[in-house]
Amino acid sequence: MNQELLRIVENIAGDKNIDKESIFVDLEEAMISAARKHFGEPDCDVEVSIDRGTGEITAFKDEIQIDIRQLGRIPAQTAKQVIIQKIRADERDSIYAEFVQRKGEIISGTVVRYDSGTLIVNLDRWTEGHMPKGEQIMGQTHRVGERVRCLILDVKETSNQVRIILSRTHPDFIRKLFALEVPEISEKIIEIRALAREAGYRTKVAVTSFDEKVDPVGACVGVRGSRIKSIVEELGGEKIDIVRWNESSQVLVTNALMPAKVSEIALCFELYRAVVVVDEDQLSLAIGKHGQNVRLAARLTGWDIDILTPEEYNQGIELLANCVKTVEGADEPVVDKLIALGVISVADMDDVGAEPLISELKIEPNLAQRLVAAAAKEVKRLAEGSKQEKTQKQPAQETEAGDSQ
Repeated sequence: MNQELLRIVENIAGDKNIDKESIFVDLEEAMISAARKHFGEPDCDVEVSIDRGTGEITAFKDEIQIDIRQLGRIPAQTAKQVIIQKIRADERDSIYAEFVQRKGEIISGTVVRYDSGTLIVNLDRWTEGHMPKGEQIMGQTHRVGERVRCLILDVKETSNQVRIILSRTHPDFIRKLFALEVPEISEKIIEIRALAREAGYRTKVAVTSFDEKVDPVGACVGVRGSRIKSIVEELGGEKIDIVRWNESSQVLVTNALMPAKVSEIALCFELYRAVVVVDEDQLSLAIGKHGQNVRLAARLTGWDIDILTPEEYNQGIELLANCVKTVEGADEPVVDKLIALGVISVADMDDVGAEPLISELKIEPNLAQRLVAAAAKEVKRLAEGSKQEKTQKQPAQETEAGDSQ
């Protein structure tokens, strides 16, 4: 009984997570290559079999038994190279098969090094993951030996290696963290309906509950913020807004713009644009730093969101009303219909065109065409006025700059 061979196969199979049968087949093929090398006959009929129970090796050339141990040093080297190549190929196949099934999961690993900006993470004894710079949270650095959690974003098989792509910026990383921290999500009681993220800065999450007794926002936040705090710490302080999902677009947009308080919303389904009116003291909150709050709210809801103050909103309505009144056959009720459609400015009417006015508002085609034409003319006039105003301001600014020198 060849106990040593069996032990070697057992150890390789355990260490590299390779099926034992694959290793036995690799050994047999390596010995066949060695025998053909020894006899100098690349196409000769050689058969080698290893008993899976005892480890005993039997070999035949042209149906005549041979002693595989007497082949010599050079064939042994050939066998060694073939075995190494085949076991490496089996190892790659094993790694690929394991990690391709785990794609989209969160995994924990140890930081090994940075390689040209890419973070190399040791996932187990034999496998390394690669986190490109674009998949790393901006502003975060990791020390060698540090434990780090990340998402298995992709698994690619190349000719000589398996490349496992990791991410900490992908929105699904947030989804998986919530599933780990909030049992109600993993139990399908609460669902994340939408998510918008700017990694390292802010994330908005819209959640809903399938059990009316469970508050989805409260469950995600946790007692005294315990659950959300764990996620925020994992993300290095990234702000997370949890809002309640609603099938009503008007309510959803209102929720998405929190913490800002919304005064009024006009939805234009033709343009998929939401005009949101907020008081002056809520304007900076609604827009957010560098426009982040409104940008994330737009991505979360799928609506193009414009933020206006009451004064700007009223100015737009007034211009629209004045424009409509210049068109023969149009009256005050037409303005009300347009506002109901979500058209609250001459620019909106120009963008919407005549077709929705005819089909939705039942306005006569000829009148609809004249209304849109008037709106286009007014938009052009306003653009030219704005351009002229800028041109007049520029020389004045240059004069002031010259005087200050």
